[in-house]
Amino acid sequence: MSDYYDELETRDHAARERDLFARLPQFLTEAVKVAPAWAQRLSGVDLAGIASREALAGIPVLRKAELMEAQAANPPFGGFVDDSQLDGARYFMSPGPVWEPLPTGPDASNAARAFFAAGIRRGDLVHNALSYHMTPGGFFLDEGARALGARVFPAGVGNTEQQVEAAATIKPVAYAGTPDFLKILLDKAAAMGRDLTSIRKALVSGGALFPSLRAEYRERGVAVMQCYATADLGVIAYETALDGEPLPGMVASENIILEIVRPGTNDPVAHGEVGEIVVTSFNPAYPMLRFGTGDMSAIIDGVSPCGRTNLRIKGWMGRADQRTKVKGMFVDPKQIDAVVKSVGGIARARLVVERDGDMDVMTLRIEPQSGSAPDAQAVAAALSAQTKLKGAVEIVDEPLPNDGKIIDDRRDYSK
Repeated sequence: MSDYYDELETRDHAARERDLFARLPQFLTEAVKVAPAWAQRLSGVDLAGIASREALAGIPVLRKAELMEAQAANPPFGGFVDDSQLDGARYFMSPGPVWEPLPTGPDASNAARAFFAAGIRRGDLVHNALSYHMTPGGFFLDEGARALGARVFPAGVGNTEQQVEAAATIKPVAYAGTPDFLKILLDKAAAMGRDLTSIRKALVSGGALFPSLRAEYRERGVAVMQCYATADLGVIAYETALDGEPLPGMVASENIILEIVRPGTNDPVAHGEVGEIVVTSFNPAYPMLRFGTGDMSAIIDGVSPCGRTNLRIKGWMGRADQRTKVKGMFVDPKQIDAVVKSVGGIARARLVVERDGDMDVMTLRIEPQSGSAPDAQAVAAALSAQTKLKGAVEIVDEPLPNDGKIIDDRRDYSK
């Protein structure tokens, strides 16, 4: 059995670069014909000349805020799609809100390679506990696993006891979902006296896999690998292993051009320097040219010891902006502003994100306006309504810092 999903993963990297940039000018020529927003954005650009990384760096990065503005003005996709290819597609709404289409076709999200690298094979049964509701994560993993030939139980999120009973009955080989929900399932199974030892492999996404949590899973007999994905692009990079041991960093998916740029600019940084992940995809239905993910990472020099030759990134290293991911869901400063405006009597608010053991927790700290006494329960309800997550509310006596920070992520990603 091959150690690789296909021969593309081990081709000479220079050959990969030549192939990608040979295809890019024609891809962009087609994109401007079918996607009005790209036609406007690339007006006057010599598309035939976008045939190298240096030329690509001359195109402005499209960042999430710009995409959201375009979608608000021209819903749902802002003119960035080929509408003729969306028959049979699914529409999703991620927090922000940001709309994303999932076109038809096998493995449109590029997840199959990540499953293969995690040791999951044809015929394996995967318990998929990523959400299928409104956001695309559950479908990304579902379609990737099935493209590989694996079988999928679409569990989704919540209903923990029912999920445990189901898994104990059908005995999945692998788990897919957020890193922390697997622990919830295993702990609940232990409390219920149910056997989930059939789960030996896992592919996780939608949150950070902390080293301490990975070590705990290993002790419990589960080899956990992770992939980095966004709702707009699918799987961007994934972990690989050698002799069963996870290797440093993540290998970039095939069929994308990955760059690291200095946050807030269009300028690529040197390998090893931390910056924002920017991706150009070759999805004909939803083309993306230099899309800024808002996530930080750095390129690792050299070929992975696993033999895959594509670029490697160090993994997720925080946010270039203040949007942050909590329990697999992005929380945006605009959502916190909406909470403040909906309740009233609040001078300033700051969402603090921390860890409690292996779980993400968030607390909204509220500085009241002079003479006001905001209702903490109303604030908590508004926070849940805006973010679809539960969080504590703390009314503070001292003024919050006047530094413009709305979301304060205090999680330590080194532990």
